[in-house]
Amino acid sequence: MVLALLLAREGIDVTVLEKHKDFNRDFRGDTIHPATLRVMHELGLLDALLKIPHRRFDHAEATIGDRTYPMADFTHLPPPANFTALMPQWDLLNFLSTETRKHANARILMEHKVTRLMQDPADPNKTVGAYAETPHGLVEICAVLTVGCDGRHATTTESAKLRRVDRGAPIDVLWLRLSRNQDDPENALGNLNYGRMIVLINRNDYFQCGYIIKKDSFDGEIKPAGLPAFRESIARIVPFLGSAGLYGKSRVDEITSWEQVSLLPIQVNRLTRWHRPGLLCIGDAAHAMSPVGGIGINLAIQDAVATARILKGRIREAARTGNISEQALAEVQRRRDLPTRITQSFQVMMHGFLKRYLGNPAPAQAPLMLRILSRSRLFRRTAARFIGLGVRPEHVG
Repeated sequence: MVLALLLAREGIDVTVLEKHKDFNRDFRGDTIHPATLRVMHELGLLDALLKIPHRRFDHAEATIGDRTYPMADFTHLPPPANFTALMPQWDLLNFLSTETRKHANARILMEHKVTRLMQDPADPNKTVGAYAETPHGLVEICAVLTVGCDGRHATTTESAKLRRVDRGAPIDVLWLRLSRNQDDPENALGNLNYGRMIVLINRNDYFQCGYIIKKDSFDGEIKPAGLPAFRESIARIVPFLGSAGLYGKSRVDEITSWEQVSLLPIQVNRLTRWHRPGLLCIGDAAHAMSPVGGIGINLAIQDAVATARILKGRIREAARTGNISEQALAEVQRRRDLPTRITQSFQVMMHGFLKRYLGNPAPAQAPLMLRILSRSRLFRRTAARFIGLGVRPEHVG
């Protein structure tokens, strides 16, 4: 959607295909990091975006065992993007789609599920668009450039037979909702103890909870232990969720069925090649990210900004010639490959840290190095820059 907006502002014809009838789906990344806020500022849209109800925090902390450690200080990043906003991703997508639709040369086609790529009859290796299922039947969408932004289970990459390198992930995430009280902590993001970790995303009247577990342990260990044990484990890690409320019930008592719990298998991988003639993949389609750091959505948006800046002139030329060079597409990968590799290496390193704790029922204790580093102002500022802006942050140009 960001890419469509950027190209539409340049007068380029764009079509976005979305398989659902709206954007109201849960379990998406909710963090809008400083890098994305800066992009919105450069587009002149930040003030309008921040009128949407959201939460913001300028410091990140992690609770390990019974102690809380400061991890990142965003206040020293260049304003106005010196904080992180928590906003449901459907609100962000609705905002971006509204801005995109203001341009006559942009189309957003809902309920258009891409089934496979269209190939040039004269050159089977060249993509010339996509086939999409709609409520009215199969349609063909032709394009001089098709951009795959369809996530880690991408139809585009599968149809193009692009190869992935798997970095592995020792964790999975269970997603669920629990109600939130007004006197709950504003920022209770990371809570690690007793062999499990819970991330709480503040959505004002409820928490979106990410319960981090060992890989493949949901069906093998957690579900067989039963719901009472599951509720008790949440209350042990985040005690205020287990405290009795007005009617003698706690928040964890709201979990009455496994149907309220959704499993997200975690992947960390990337394509060896992000493109083929007429096709470019970005975001999770090119590099599936772990939820560690909430970086995935922001890395994808950085991909989009780089793609628009590098390709806008070539796309205009391709509209006349009917062809866009693979060298131009390769330039996008060269620009964004290093940030992807470094970010994924960071996530894999953090997975190694988590692996030491997950499944160990003993009270957790932060490693000595973290206890020392968390006291350092330089460490907290460096962490904020890496998480908030990323490697090689992009500018609208």
